[in-house]
Amino acid sequence: MLGLFTGRKYLVTGVLNLESIAWHVAAALQKEGAQVVLTSYGRALRIARKAAELLPSPVDVLELDVTDETSIRSIGAEAEGWDRLDGVLHSIAYAPADALGSRFLTTPVSSALEGFHASACSLQQLAHALAPALSRARNGGSIVGMTVDTSRALPGYDWMGVYKTAMESIARYLALYLGPSGIRVNLVAAGPVETVSARGVSNFGELADHYERWAPLGWDRTDPTRVTGAVLFLLSDLARYTTGEVLHADGGMHAVVGGIGPLDDSATAAQ
Repeated sequence: MLGLFTGRKYLVTGVLNLESIAWHVAAALQKEGAQVVLTSYGRALRIARKAAELLPSPVDVLELDVTDETSIRSIGAEAEGWDRLDGVLHSIAYAPADALGSRFLTTPVSSALEGFHASACSLQQLAHALAPALSRARNGGSIVGMTVDTSRALPGYDWMGVYKTAMESIARYLALYLGPSGIRVNLVAAGPVETVSARGVSNFGELADHYERWAPLGWDRTDPTRVTGAVLFLLSDLARYTTGEVLHADGGMHAVVGGIGPLDDSATAAQ
């Protein structure tokens, strides 16, 4: 990639195992010459460290609980001590079981707010903590978050769809307030990829089937690398003057009406 990442340093959150989009982003960054630091939390930390051992090069895995202010401040202080921080991937999302699976109408307020804190508000918290380190990046720091196509309600996705919609608004406000510090904030709206978190959505298979059938460029739920290119673009200097953007990496599904295919020969002849 033209040496865009050589010598750069990135913080990648949300790695759980080899299925994680974040793991594939970390691997791609390393292959392009970047240094990478991962974060994980709680019981997932041990699994994340095992996954980190399978990256092209050894990396540190720091503990980060994005719902704990002390933990957030700690990661900010850690980054302040680094020689550089060029970008961060926010790939963290959580929703209680009663906030998914067509339980939207009955979700308790406490559960809805718990998921909002972890999945949406955490983007603002992490950005604020890392802003001092990111502002020192030579060509501007980059924050990239993961979302989905929020233009439609996705059955079963429920409150997670609400969180992702809120996240997009948060990203725009972060772009506004961090831009003067040279920090850009963008999101990648990914198509359905088989991950641990995706399995929490009861009808994930039906959604993935829909994408695989109708996405103009095709889709493959088992291939996280279909998303990593968009993330790397936004983390690179190629996107130096792009901020407040949502870049879709979904095979073009967001741009078409699924279920309506191209006209066949007979239909064309009848016109």
